[in-house]
Amino acid sequence: MQVYPSRFGQIEVDPDTIIQFPLGIPGFEDCKNYKLLHEEKPDPKVLWLQSLDDAAVLFTLVETERLGLNYALTLSDEECQQIDLTTANDAKLFLILSRPEGQAISANTNAPLVINLQSRKGLQKLDVKADIVFRNT
Repeated sequence: MQVYPSRFGQIEVDPDTIIQFPLGIPGFEDCKNYKLLHEEKPDPKVLWLQSLDDAAVLFTLVETERLGLNYALTLSDEECQQIDLTTANDAKLFLILSRPEGQAISANTNAPLVINLQSRKGLQKLDVKADIVFRNT
């Protein structure tokens, strides 16, 4: 276990649970290593992606399914190689949430995070607004 500072205080991280964004996340290219955190309760609705490279960088996430969204998303061969993705079943999609001061919480549906659950590598896919398919929940 390694100990990292975070907005939640010191967190212990098993190196095998680190999620790597090989190219970083746009705007945060220097932050490549993250830990996915959640409340200690069954089926948490909100998750946090805490940078292990910069304790000030923290993203609030939600799984796309929680919002009733399915994505018809196409990754290039280069993007698949970047996160070692060989089958779509290994990919999990998340949206970054934000809450500008005085406004409601919103999700960035145009740029989901794609995380390969097997390799623990991710990327942010930009400009996918035309590929969103809503499902009934």
